[in-house]
Amino acid sequence: MVAFGWCKGIEDAKLLGEYGFDYIECGLQQLQLENEALFRETLPAYLNSPLPVRTFNLFFPGDMRIVGAELDPDRVRRYIHRGAEAMNRIGASIAVLGSGRSRHIPEGYERARAEDQMLNVLSWIAEEFAGTGVTLAIEPLNKKETNLMNSVAEAVSFAKQINHPSVQVLADFYHMDEENEPLETITLHKDWLAHIHIADTGRLSPGTGQYPYAAFAQQLKDAGYSGMISAECTVHKPEDELPASLAFMKQMFL
Repeated sequence: MVAFGWCKGIEDAKLLGEYGFDYIECGLQQLQLENEALFRETLPAYLNSPLPVRTFNLFFPGDMRIVGAELDPDRVRRYIHRGAEAMNRIGASIAVLGSGRSRHIPEGYERARAEDQMLNVLSWIAEEFAGTGVTLAIEPLNKKETNLMNSVAEAVSFAKQINHPSVQVLADFYHMDEENEPLETITLHKDWLAHIHIADTGRLSPGTGQYPYAAFAQQLKDAGYSGMISAECTVHKPEDELPASLAFMKQMFL
């Protein structure tokens, strides 16, 4: 059964629950994984959330590079280990790897070397996530945000090289639209889809713009997708947009 959530801070969990959402998707960076004292202070809000925290995004801190000359393997591996443990304790099942800045290939850096580094990081994640119940969903981002993995097809090619059940792919309606990626990529790569992000025209709330939602929803249905769907967008009037978008999401995807 498809479940609906929204990408928000943990402080909005109660509000989303009141509007009828199934879960909240929070930022992993907010757990302060590299500061033990802050992590201990922060964790209880997630463990005791009034709405389940089933998904995390914003995987790596902005200053943590995972490709390029500034990659610090020891730091990255420690961070992944702590993140896997934390998400397992919280009960999350999906971790979204967007982090466009962290994976951006620096100018002049050899692309093949950067891709090898990316594969190494994905293999570290697969190793740490094994047995935790958490699956990584690689998020393709448009070229304005990063220059590595800009399409579902490209993300799937990396996941296939890892070939581990803990490493899958996300399809984001906004990024697909920005890159003019055919919607048929959903069914073409259906076996690799672990999570979905949606927005609407201008990266605003679902149901407020002109995105071809009926066609996107049909692709998901044809693919047999039955996982979680999170809205990730700018919200101007939450008291109006959140309930209206949830009703729209249910109309489209159920």
